[in-house]
Amino acid sequence: MKPALRTAAVLAGAVTLTAAATATAHAASPGGWTEAGSASVSSLTGSQGLASLADGSLVYRGLGSIPLSLRIQGWVHVGDPDAAKGYVFDAYQGEDTATSKMYAVTTPAGQQYTYVHQLDSGEKLNNSFAAISPDAQWLVSGEWGDQNRLQVFPAPLLNPSTPTTGGTLSQAGQITLDKQVSDIQGCDFVSDTRLVCASDDTAKDLLQVDLPHALDGTAVTGTVTSLLTLPQRSICTGTFEAEGVDYDPTAKVLRAEVVPPGICAVATTVYSYTPAS
Repeated sequence: MKPALRTAAVLAGAVTLTAAATATAHAASPGGWTEAGSASVSSLTGSQGLASLADGSLVYRGLGSIPLSLRIQGWVHVGDPDAAKGYVFDAYQGEDTATSKMYAVTTPAGQQYTYVHQLDSGEKLNNSFAAISPDAQWLVSGEWGDQNRLQVFPAPLLNPSTPTTGGTLSQAGQITLDKQVSDIQGCDFVSDTRLVCASDDTAKDLLQVDLPHALDGTAVTGTVTSLLTLPQRSICTGTFEAEGVDYDPTAKVLRAEVVPPGICAVATTVYSYTPAS
């Protein structure tokens, strides 16, 4: 995500807010999703992203979610997480001078292992999100700014090519995008061959990326289309920020986060969508 976080000063005094869903339905989007409601979470622990677990519960991440042990090691930013088979995957980045990025995996038993990727030539240090493929074998990630690709890695711990107790992580075949995207904050798979991604561009769009086949570690080209524009509703005025995205395949619910401007940034809004048909 962004090397510098505009909400940091506001979040320092944030209070924990209880999620409160609203049930008002809205018209279907052109992309086939109907807005079904919204909830508020504390930005301190929930503004960077979310992931749904098999039991229907949600895991949130924010600046306050970074363990002290990892912060001391220089991992100062956590991105949009994902979960698969009871394992939770987090994307970490360091300071502006960092030469690596890190993925942490927490097992169902609560053990955590870290996997460090040394930046390849031309790779940005940003580590905006972790998205695990439906077969739990591949991890998709992304950089900040204008990009024509998404990165692909073997899924730490779950892909047998990775070390079993943490270690180094190398890239597999990337996803080349047929259109340039901007400031991708999070992605999640909605099928073996389709991702939905949140773009913090001017419009705050949800984008769809279609793949020619399920990921297998080889390079593929993804087709990018626009799904919908995320709501920008608040009593505060200014610039909103699109953040994490999650798809719950059991409930068939797509969720996306928007951080409002100004002092309203203490609470992040989570919008829920269901299939239009």
